Amino acid sequence: MAELSTAGFRGAERSAEWSRIIAKTYFPLQLDFKDPDRFMGRLSHRTFGNVALSRLTSDPASYKREASHISEGLEEDYLVTIPRCTAVEFRQLGRDMRCAPGGFIIQRGDEPYRFRYEQTNDLIVLKLSKKELVTRVSDPDGLCARVFDATTGTQQVFAAMVNMAQNSDAGLDAPAQRLLGSQLLAFLALAINNEKHDTSEAISAVRAAHLARIDQFIRKNIKVADLSPERIAASCGISKRYLHDLFRSVDKSVAQQVRDYRLAQAQIDLRTRSSESLATVAYRYSFADQAQFSRLFREKFGVTPSAYRAGARA
Repeated sequence: MAELSTAGFRGAERSAEWSRIIAKTYFPLQLDFKDPDRFMGRLSHRTFGNVALSRLTSDPASYKREASHISEGLEEDYLVTIPRCTAVEFRQLGRDMRCAPGGFIIQRGDEPYRFRYEQTNDLIVLKLSKKELVTRVSDPDGLCARVFDATTGTQQVFAAMVNMAQNSDAGLDAPAQRLLGSQLLAFLALAINNEKHDTSEAISAVRAAHLARIDQFIRKNIKVADLSPERIAASCGISKRYLHDLFRSVDKSVAQQVRDYRLAQAQIDLRTRSSESLATVAYRYSFADQAQFSRLFREKFGVTPSAYRAGARA
């Protein structure tokens, strides 16, 4: 077990040390403190096979996972947070939540989020990779859409097992540690799957809201040449990975959506701006040249731009 603390540091060094501890234990985050010069925090950390378990007690703090912290090439990690002392506030994927003691939340590490508590808190946090969830839970990407009640049923059993693991003897041998980690994952999956029917509607609403905001952004910026997935994701406050996940759910890529909107708008211009050249319309919507525009237009509408314009005139 690793024991980490801000004790022994002075002034602003305390908040800086806590930022380092958090980044090392979980992943990089931007931290803000109510009183950085007097901040105190303590964290214990241990692993059980493929599950990392930590307990942290600290003065009030705010944690932000920014898009700049997220590397698309790294493996996705999840955090399961159980507050034990006071409530935490959490925002991710456009959804605000408040989790009091007796519940737990799941944070996606590959998506920006905000997490804070206004009073001294005591938290237990599990860190696990996405690959540990996908074989046990369908659609783990939607898990941050709600607070899980840990006072009844399998959710309560899961929370009790986490507490037991946190208080267990650090002298467990490696096979016992792996077994305990496997059991934690199994009960987490049970806790999640037993509430799946309650979460599906909320998850669908979150995704629909994101798709609507993305749709609005693309339409508003349809003439912008650099309408890349990176730009769209950053403007909508999500990661590029989640942007692509959203479009996979509607069987279309981001590039296809942008191209279809540009072709649709070009079709309107061909009908309403009859004096403009085809090249002008093509370049307005960022097609490489008139030939590419004509080819894609015909694939989409079954007729060439010039033939469409002629038919519109007739």
